[in-house]
Amino acid sequence: MNALLEWLHSVFVQQLDFWVILGFFAQALFMMRFVVQWIASERVGRSIVPVAFWFFSIGGSILLLIYSIQRQDPVYIAGQGLGLVIYFRNIWLIFKEKRRDPTL
Repeated sequence: MNALLEWLHSVFVQQLDFWVILGFFAQALFMMRFVVQWIASERVGRSIVPVAFWFFSIGGSILLLIYSIQRQDPVYIAGQGLGLVIYFRNIWLIFKEKRRDPTL
């Protein structure tokens, strides 16, 4: 039990700095996209993805990319970098569709 407490202290207390706080904030933004999607789907009774989902995805992903670059984590750098391309593409497709049909 003592080893677990020492590990938790080492990971969550000793490493706490600006970058860890940024990483937690970025992760919270990223998590909010699921909350937004869930609430929107519950309201209409079917699964939908609102535009806010993609904006939270972009915000969280940019901050997580900055965090992962600072931490030099190649897995997160690659994952967040590719994710950003997909999120921006979805936003582009949504706005392109709205320009064609302004009633959306």
